[in-house]
Amino acid sequence: MAAKDKLKAISDLLRINPVSVERKLTSFIEKKVRDAKAKGAVLGMSGGIDSSVVAALCAKALEPKNVLGLWMPESKTADPQDAVDAREVAEKLGIVFKTLDITSALEGIRKSLVDYVPEAKLANANMRPRLRMLVLYYYANTSNRLVVGCGNKSELRTGYFTKYGDGASDMLPIGSLYKTQVRQLANHLGIPRRIVDKVPTAGLWGGQTDEADLGLQYKDLDQIFAGLDIGLKLPEISAATGVALGKIKGIVERERGSLHKITFSEIPKL
Repeated sequence: MAAKDKLKAISDLLRINPVSVERKLTSFIEKKVRDAKAKGAVLGMSGGIDSSVVAALCAKALEPKNVLGLWMPESKTADPQDAVDAREVAEKLGIVFKTLDITSALEGIRKSLVDYVPEAKLANANMRPRLRMLVLYYYANTSNRLVVGCGNKSELRTGYFTKYGDGASDMLPIGSLYKTQVRQLANHLGIPRRIVDKVPTAGLWGGQTDEADLGLQYKDLDQIFAGLDIGLKLPEISAATGVALGKIKGIVERERGSLHKITFSEIPKL
């Protein structure tokens, strides 16, 4: 098979039928909530594409009044535009929306750590999503809701999430969709164009972006994974996509090294 044919096979795999996907995912959400005898769903809203798509799916699967979206900024890293975008999506969908500033809570945790290390950049950044998940589960527990995660397949396969932070939830509706596919679904669901086109960021620190951390654009990352999904060898993926073989090998190693983040704690057999 020529390189151009392999690229076409990769592109075909990444192309979705958004009507069918919407139907399957809304049915999934509705069933999960019904089976748990819960009253609704709660999710963190970042003003980005993933949480906007998940909020839209929840609003369609459940009555909008039973969906709670939480914007949880921390003053050092929050972008005011994200707050505007999150609120606009929530209002458009008709879901309940709350803003909870986590700045003082984060500062309190840091002050309580007698051996706190200010320069531990990643450890400090990971406090944010873990604290946000604590807040989400508080609201879930007090209002009989399920926590809906917003992670996509690109993030899951690269381990690009915080363990027990944004990686913790009761369900991951878009966990089988690569970022490229999430964008297709977002366009179908009518998510505002500026949100769809926004530079993806986890908001871990000022100026941080997903693609800079990953070392690849999501388009290239998803093509690598799609190539692996259809059984292509790494040199074949490189020839088809134009991505350097070294970068592809790095992504494969990253996925292997992140497996612990998507499995429960290992229990030894006795």
